[in-house]
Amino acid sequence: MNINIKPIRTMEDHRAALIEIDALMSSEFNTPDGNRLDILATLVEAFEVKHFPMELPDPVDAINFVWAKRD
Repeated sequence: MNINIKPIRTMEDHRAALIEIDALMSSEFNTPDGNRLDILATLVEAFEVKHFPMELPDPVDAINFVWAKRD
């Protein structure tokens, strides 16, 4: 079976992968579509970690943010 998946290197690749992931979201686990979804999600995650890094917030700021939202 040929899955024919390529690395995600550009924003266009990223957008295309997200569109395909959306179409595959109802796929059954351990099926060809489910495996494709798993691989694409892994590739998208790697791309996003590299290109859109998110630093962890200061713990006190995070607590204050959560408590502020409760009011």
